[in-house]
Amino acid sequence: MVAAFDVDRTVTTGDCVVPFMIRVGGRGRVTARLGRTGLVHLPVLLRRDRDRFKALAVRAVFTGRPMADVERHADEFAAAVAAEKLRDDVVTRMRWHHQHGHAVVLVSASLAVYLRPLAMRLGIIEAVLGTELAVAADGRCSGELRGSNCRGPEKVRRLHAWLEERYGSRSAVELWAYGDSSGDRELLADADSAVWAKGTLAAVPEPVS
Repeated sequence: MVAAFDVDRTVTTGDCVVPFMIRVGGRGRVTARLGRTGLVHLPVLLRRDRDRFKALAVRAVFTGRPMADVERHADEFAAAVAAEKLRDDVVTRMRWHHQHGHAVVLVSASLAVYLRPLAMRLGIIEAVLGTELAVAADGRCSGELRGSNCRGPEKVRRLHAWLEERYGSRSAVELWAYGDSSGDRELLADADSAVWAKGTLAAVPEPVS
């Protein structure tokens, strides 16, 4: 059995992507850079193209940043999230899955650079599938995403690829999925047991598999 969890507002009490970007880039720098490109990309903002907007924000925050510096911020940010922003009920459910020998996976549009140290702190996460930053040969962020934003159908694609690598196929496992937003609908629809995590989760799922 595999239990796949989204992160923002499913595992945590709020959004993590924007606070992390502000932490790395500084609010003034991020606002200024986005402001300079805002008029050019006004159609993106008007149609609320979340994937494209995220790509613009990543460019504004990370272009030219040494990856070592980003990873330092990510580790500090993960520590703060673990101390202040985790949902106790969801972590309890994660631990239930782990105690029953299930593989627990984070699959999220959140940035993998801070999901990995968060997973290490939890100590029960088998894999992290998140949005990756591209890094140039000189060790600096290129300002681009490596692959697609891990949202919607991309979550399912990434999870299936991992399941096929690990277990041979998606059909070889019973999949539980946890999410709470429109970006999780495809993941929840693909699951054998889907949990809409907007409300407080009971410590033990019903029915117990």
